[in-house]
Amino acid sequence: MNVMVSNYASRYFATMNRIISETAVTDKDGKAVGFDDAVARFAQKVVSSNAAGGKVMFVGNGGSATIASHMGIDFSKNGKLRATAFNDAAYLTCLGNDLGYDNVFGFQVNDHANATDVLVAISSSGKSGSILNAVTAARGKGAHVITLSGFGADNPLRKMGDLNFHIPSMEYGYVELLHCAICHCALDSTMGTATD
Repeated sequence: MNVMVSNYASRYFATMNRIISETAVTDKDGKAVGFDDAVARFAQKVVSSNAAGGKVMFVGNGGSATIASHMGIDFSKNGKLRATAFNDAAYLTCLGNDLGYDNVFGFQVNDHANATDVLVAISSSGKSGSILNAVTAARGKGAHVITLSGFGADNPLRKMGDLNFHIPSMEYGYVELLHCAICHCALDSTMGTATD
């Protein structure tokens, strides 16, 4: 194991700051959306969805699953918004065994989604079949879709949402941390959290 140089942390967070400043957001037509406007749209959509009786659904695999669970809890408990994540272990293993892993989220979204809902689909690569199928299922139900992806700019998830956040990094750590930060920023704005 290499010993890190003394200024690694400063450089790490400087890199993260650069990456978030280069994050691209597009709408369903592929048109660029300003970052501040995109986060505001994210926040407004989850609030209006809840006001209409809808909910926010989060899906993700691995590290993105932890973000999905974290956000499902925080949007619900702290934001007082109906929200959930489809990460129950028994449900995932049942559906994975019976339907194949690529269908574990699509089945649940199809079963629970309606047109007043918002799906937040999180995938570092933007290529995960289970996440792409969840988006397709949400579209079939008329739900609004927000995607968070990273890695290659040409990933398929980035073209599937009504609002698409793309983190321009090939490093899981930066992509996952910034996906979490974007979701928290949207939530915190609905709660009136102070900024300096």
